[in-house]
Amino acid sequence: MDEPLRDARTLAVQLRDRMADLIRTEGLKPGDRLPTESQLTQRFRISRPALREALKLLEQDGIISVTHGLGRFVTANSAVQVDRPITVFESVTDMSRHYGYNTVNKVLSIAEETPDPLIQQRLRLADGERVIRLERLRLHNDLPLIYSLDYVPRSLLPGRLFDIEWSGSLLALLEKHRHQPRMSAASVAAVTLPEEIVQRNDLRDFGPALLITETCFDGTGAPVVHAAVYHRGSHFTFSFARK
Repeated sequence: MDEPLRDARTLAVQLRDRMADLIRTEGLKPGDRLPTESQLTQRFRISRPALREALKLLEQDGIISVTHGLGRFVTANSAVQVDRPITVFESVTDMSRHYGYNTVNKVLSIAEETPDPLIQQRLRLADGERVIRLERLRLHNDLPLIYSLDYVPRSLLPGRLFDIEWSGSLLALLEKHRHQPRMSAASVAAVTLPEEIVQRNDLRDFGPALLITETCFDGTGAPVVHAAVYHRGSHFTFSFARK
């Protein structure tokens, strides 16, 4: 049966997830050979370049291995099913949707400014280059779930700040301007919201948070976003596989 993709995520990420599901639902075992590229492109009605990008993601995740001249094979790691692995790279908007939250993005502040030394270093900016500082809150049924602070090199998003729609996915906005983030380097910490943020935005009941601090890179390895994202600890959990 044909299985066309209909989703807001990038096609490669969609397809990676669907093929991982295919491996499990069809009972493929470690050592079994994956269907051919032709079979997969026909099944998912996807282009071959997008398919190969998704296959690379599966290989990076350790779900499949490649034997040149023979094909792609299911690995033992495919038996380890992790719900919402923390290694998944996706926008906060998409991540919230996967948890079942229909979030509304509230822009708290937007400004163009000179970055502090840490942001300048993370984004590899020259002296004098400026950044866009975006502060937002994600709410589900008026309950604050995520507080985020993003920094984007000003040169990547030309035009007037107030002409840009900031309430959607920042990753999708960068993709529109040909600076699509592909991966990130991240750290995770259990924290509370800084008091200054709590007081300024009336977030006293936010509680403990899972802070993910990350720098996102495009396909050339250039940094395009530095972000600090606080997830409400009572509503989010992330998993990982130990190998």
